[in-house]
Amino acid sequence: MRTLERTEPQAPDLSSRAGGRPVMLATLDVPLDTRAVAFAVDSAVELGERLIVANFAERAPLPLSTMLGYADLPYPPEMAESLLAAAKLAGSLGVEVVRLRVKSFHPIPAMLEVLAEQGAGIFVFGPDRNRIGRLRYRRAVRAIRSRATALVWLAE
Repeated sequence: MRTLERTEPQAPDLSSRAGGRPVMLATLDVPLDTRAVAFAVDSAVELGERLIVANFAERAPLPLSTMLGYADLPYPPEMAESLLAAAKLAGSLGVEVVRLRVKSFHPIPAMLEVLAEQGAGIFVFGPDRNRIGRLRYRRAVRAIRSRATALVWLAE
């Protein structure tokens, strides 16, 4: 009679996985919603993937502003604190963090393009609903729902 030995199944080591699908947390030039930050960071920790914290801002079509360097002004303090807090929280939990600042004449299509380029598995759209216009938010959500290449979480 033959006996087969079985070993207990081992959980895969997600932290060293190559080619994983990161979690992307994005906003449209307004501070982040705290619930969105919590969800994105929790997802990145549980999946063992990197977190991309991205801000998509509308670039004014003023060539002189760009030449004089006014297009690269620092964030207002509240905005900078919001983005930095998300990155610090994820970093303190051992998650690799990538921060992006994207300026575009069309920030919503740019956001979807970056989402596809990064190959994110989870997309958390987390602008603070009290700071973003209702119509702008609805337009972004409509575009995200129709063209996103990842699982989507919305702060609704």
